[in-house]
Amino acid sequence: QVQLMESGGGLVQPGGSLRLSCAASRSIFGIITVGWYRQAPGNQRELVADITGGGSTNYADSVKGRFAISRDNAKNTVYLQMNSLKPEDTAVYYCKAGPRWGRGTQVTVSS
Repeated sequence: QVQLMESGGGLVQPGGSLRLSCAASRSIFGIITVGWYRQAPGNQRELVADITGGGSTNYADSVKGRFAISRDNAKNTVYLQMNSLKPEDTAVYYCKAGPRWGRGTQVTVSS
């Protein structure tokens, strides 16, 4: 079964940027929709952005204009570029492809 591995999280100041990566153990990203989700303590997991096999993208209203999702099929990797980060973006970020979830990467936005 395909495995997903997120990376790129960390601590950043408000207004800063991070780029998250989701690497798959085999080539699937050109076929199915891949999504980035996040879950803050006490909150439900929510969709942040997704990208279809054809390259169409979708964003949560809260991140439009600040985040960008992209895909490199040759590297079996999907990225989430996060700019102008806010404290409310603090959460564990998860990658999802089909029924599979990664283990998540922590993003903390704090001064």
